[in-house]
Amino acid sequence: MSAPATLQFLGASGTVTGSKYLVRDRGRQVLLDCGLFQGLKSLRLRNWAEPAFDAARIDAVVLSHAHVDHAGYLPLLASRGFRGPIYCTPATADLLGVLLPDCARLQEEDAERANRRGYSKHQPALPLYTTADAEHALRLVRRRRCGRAFPVCPGMSAFTRRAGHILGAASIELRLDGADPLRIVFSGDLGRWDRPVLQNPELVPFADILLVESTYGDRLHPPEPLSELARVINEAVGRGGALLIPAFAVDRTQELIWAIRKLEDEGQIPVLPLYLDSPLAIEVTEIYCRHPEEHHLELRALADEKRCPLRSRRFHIARTQDESKALNHVEGPVIVIAGSGMATGGRILHHLAKRLPDSRTTVLLVGYQAQGTRGRSLQDGAATVRMHGQDVPVRATVQTVQGLSAHADRDEILRWLAGFKEPPRQTYVVHGEPEPAAHLAETIRTKLHWQARPAVDGETIELYPRS
Repeated sequence: MSAPATLQFLGASGTVTGSKYLVRDRGRQVLLDCGLFQGLKSLRLRNWAEPAFDAARIDAVVLSHAHVDHAGYLPLLASRGFRGPIYCTPATADLLGVLLPDCARLQEEDAERANRRGYSKHQPALPLYTTADAEHALRLVRRRRCGRAFPVCPGMSAFTRRAGHILGAASIELRLDGADPLRIVFSGDLGRWDRPVLQNPELVPFADILLVESTYGDRLHPPEPLSELARVINEAVGRGGALLIPAFAVDRTQELIWAIRKLEDEGQIPVLPLYLDSPLAIEVTEIYCRHPEEHHLELRALADEKRCPLRSRRFHIARTQDESKALNHVEGPVIVIAGSGMATGGRILHHLAKRLPDSRTTVLLVGYQAQGTRGRSLQDGAATVRMHGQDVPVRATVQTVQGLSAHADRDEILRWLAGFKEPPRQTYVVHGEPEPAAHLAETIRTKLHWQARPAVDGETIELYPRS
């Protein structure tokens, strides 16, 4: 008798990071997502541990989108022996082409800096993976357009729909073919409706097993974030210092620049010099231009350099390290946008280290801050944050603007769930910290009357349970 078909939760269960879901059926193994763990040290250490599978025996990977917590483990998977295809949308493939090498480069630089300054507990400090590993993984990427079914491996096929989260983001329908076919639907990270940049999430009609994200499963986004953004900017101007904005290079940066330009055009904020200090975000913006199928007609004006909606009036680019370092000498009021979104790495750390001790500085957090990240520490009012082996005092004003998130809130998730024509046999709530995940599962049970519960990290479920 053959082994039962199973689904195993190997990340993003009880947390918002490390997205990996392993499907086994008739000797085949497919990973839905292949993300890095970020945030708490206990989670980050899992990146270094032996995985719960043999990478060389994985037949294929199907990605929901390009964010590191969903795709950043791919180079390590390849270095451990994976040789199969990595399926994703064309826009996701383009983003991976810049995100994976950038992630590897940051790890290499962090290891080199730790060795040079001697603050690592490991001698020598090593990167989790190298740029060569990233390039190896990229050679395995296969592009598949949304809305078209494609074979994944013998006995399994997939169908993707736009999820509206970031450029190229998709919900995945993995089909187990055979005498008793079964549909596993993974929402991926769901986006929001009626955003200024990306198209709306697409609805899914049927699923036997559903995995739904729950990042904001216990709350609602404010209805109008632009007025709050204007308030923070105007108050920062009043302090006379720099406004530092850690922002994800993909989607968050583009939407943020669009919002600032809109506020400038409407006269709600003064026109300030805005520095985009992120070579990655610059490349990502160019990728947005190459994928008009993913966004609204409004952004097709990107082709018109005289009226680019992703440029503020006094827009500057810091592409090189020297240009980035020169920003240390720029006096405020000034806006600096740099990666990463949760202040876990990248150029924003240098700006924070320089300017956090200055009471004139404002730090604006515009996205979800996971437990264990510097962004979460700042949001929670930490008196110091540790960067590059040193404790940096926080005298800056730290503000948070909700509503610019690329994640659906509770009601938007329910709106997406309402697209199913019949209840899934079982719904597992994933990609959420314990409280939001439990809250969303309870909401699904009480409002939709579906079978729903949070997924348990490491749990394996039978897809055809014995009656």
